Amino acid sequence: MPFTLYQLLWYFFIYAFLGWCLEVVFCTVNSGQWVNRGFLNGPVCPIYGTGMCIVLLVLEPLAGNALLLFLGSMVLTSALELATGFVLKKAFHTSWWDYSDQPFNIGGYICLKFSLAWGLVGMFAVKVLHPPVNRFVEWMPRPVGLALLVLWMAVFVADVAVTLRTLIGLERDLGELEKV
Repeated sequence: MPFTLYQLLWYFFIYAFLGWCLEVVFCTVNSGQWVNRGFLNGPVCPIYGTGMCIVLLVLEPLAGNALLLFLGSMVLTSALELATGFVLKKAFHTSWWDYSDQPFNIGGYICLKFSLAWGLVGMFAVKVLHPPVNRFVEWMPRPVGLALLVLWMAVFVADVAVTLRTLIGLERDLGELEKV
């Protein structure tokens, strides 16, 4: 494996945070008001962290081939977005995004426009963004990095637990309302 678990966890949290920033800026600009995007309450979008870890694991060796990097990023991230959207919809009966109004969409979970965008974002991330991210992770003293990872993981797990509890409670309450 080209990365250690330590590196992958750091990459996950860094890219989950950067993805949240990207989502917030994109949605705030499009709506004209602050939008806290994402599945969780905190400033992370796990789909971005997961997507970048997948892209790095599978495609970093292809970084020298722009076409393969673009196509691979497009396919891998779109497959992740499709699977995640489907699972979230089945589990919680709601959608966190909907591309139904976009041409060439699949179930509203993915569409050609954003698949192409994810291909470009993946290329940019691997070629431009990841080298300094990797240098930062390698620069950090290991004991400090481990302590911060433990803290981030604890906060992340707590956020997931609170979010799931809220969603399950909301689902139960909506079921009760339907009965009435």
